[in-house]
Amino acid sequence: MTSTTEIDGAQGRVTVHHWPAAPPRYVLLLAHGYGEHAGRYGHVADAIAADGGDVYAPDHHGHGLSEGERALVSIDDAVADLHLVAQRARDEHPDLPIVLLGHSMGGIIATRYAQLHTDELAALVLSGPAIGGNPDIEALIAMDPIPDVPIDPAVLSRDPAVGEAYAADPLVYHGPFKRATLESFFSAIGAITAGPVLHEPPTVWIHGTDDALAPLAHASEAVRTLTGGRAEEHVYPHARHEVLNETNRGEVIGDVLAFVNRIVAVPAAG
Repeated sequence: MTSTTEIDGAQGRVTVHHWPAAPPRYVLLLAHGYGEHAGRYGHVADAIAADGGDVYAPDHHGHGLSEGERALVSIDDAVADLHLVAQRARDEHPDLPIVLLGHSMGGIIATRYAQLHTDELAALVLSGPAIGGNPDIEALIAMDPIPDVPIDPAVLSRDPAVGEAYAADPLVYHGPFKRATLESFFSAIGAITAGPVLHEPPTVWIHGTDDALAPLAHASEAVRTLTGGRAEEHVYPHARHEVLNETNRGEVIGDVLAFVNRIVAVPAAG
C-alpha cells in the first residue's frame, strides 16, 4: 500500500511517495520528469515493490503535491532534495543496496546525483534521459517572451490513454516553460558533459526511437560519453518519450528489473 511522508527540502515541503516491499531486497529511488509527478509511475513502483524493491519517489519542488512555484525548477535543489530522500531510505534500510531510476528531467537529476554521490549507488537506470538536450527547447531561452508551447500529450506514448490521463491530471503542469527552469536544465546538462565519467555504478539506459522530447541521437551520444560506452542499452523501435508508459511497458519494466536483479544479486565486496 502506498503512503506519503514529507521532508523539508531546499524550496519548502517535499512530498515523498513510498511503495514498500515485503520483504525488501533493495531500495529504489525514482525521479520523475518535468511537469509531472511521481504518482504517474504507480504501475512501475508496484512492479518494483513486487520484485523486492522498496520504492521512494519524491514529487520534485514545484511539482505534484510538493511546495514551490509550479514547474520552476532548480536541478541543484532537486538533487539535494533527492539526497535527503536517500538518507531517509538508508536510515530505514541501512543494509540494502540503493538503485536510482530517473526519467527525462529526472534523468538529469539522477545523472548529477550519480556524479556527485557515486559511492552511494548500486545501480543507475536512465529512462529517456534529457542529458543530451534538445535544440528546439534550448532555443526557447533566446525568445522574449517564451512562447506558450506546453508538452503535447501525444508525444508521450503510442497508448492514447496515457496522453488522455496526462491531459486530465490536475497535478500535471500544462503551462509554458519558465526561463529559469530552462536555464537550470541546460546548465546541468553542461555540468554533466564536463564530467566526471561514470565508471560506476552499473548503468542501464532505456529509450524510444521516436522520442521527440529527448531525441535519441542526442541522448545516445550523451549516455555513451557519460558512461564511457559501458552502459547497457535498450532502445525500443517506434516508442515515444515515456517508455515506462508505452504500449510495450511490460517489456520495458521487465528489462529494468532483469538488470537490477543482476546487480543486486551480486554480494557487495567485503
